[in-house]
Amino acid sequence: MHGLILAGGRGSRLAAEGVATPKALVEIAGRPQLVHLAETFTRLGAETITCMVREGIPTGWAARQSGTPVTVQSCRTPSSLHTLALGLAIVPPGPVFCAMVDTVMPAADWRRVYQAVTEHLASGSLTVLVVTPFIEDELPVYVTRDAAGFATSIADIAPTGPRVVTGGVYGFSPAARRLAGVAVASLHRMRAFLKLLVELKTPVATVEVPRIIDLDHKRDLEAAESWLAAQAEP
Repeated sequence: MHGLILAGGRGSRLAAEGVATPKALVEIAGRPQLVHLAETFTRLGAETITCMVREGIPTGWAARQSGTPVTVQSCRTPSSLHTLALGLAIVPPGPVFCAMVDTVMPAADWRRVYQAVTEHLASGSLTVLVVTPFIEDELPVYVTRDAAGFATSIADIAPTGPRVVTGGVYGFSPAARRLAGVAVASLHRMRAFLKLLVELKTPVATVEVPRIIDLDHKRDLEAAESWLAAQAEP
């Protein structure tokens, strides 16, 4: 399994609230978020790690990482889907465990998710979505699932039944990687690609975790600090 971290966004909402540090480098629990995720992927056992970062983000930290090789690629892309497609084209062949750089979870949840993604891809799922009932996103992507936990619809409007949303963590099989490379020519948003995968009736598995924090606002930084500190207490 190869690791892919998407950090091509501008972090405009954080900047508008007075956070001068680029989103990829904001510190959570004493570590820049991008570095923290790379270290997490190393502990999870990723064979390689590729970080897609927007232009201007320092890359020297990667050379100081021990263990799993880290490749940092600067990019200027118009959307997260374009960043994903470019990243998937760079990552070595094989299945990919992918996360947005602003995704925060406790270590135990990262381990459980990585194991579940590995198992789903090995058993034939084309894609895996990590979902959560914790909904704080301004533009959530709602996922409806069948009894076996496979996605049956992706929507911008909340369903009438149980509500879970995508959490910014994905598993992609080699076949899904090829589809992303084709889809980016006509689609311009990550959610549109996820919708396409479900509409094509491909097996899109889900893994649920209780909570994921996206670092979109200054209040999210504070919430993530408090949450992880509480999780670390004996």
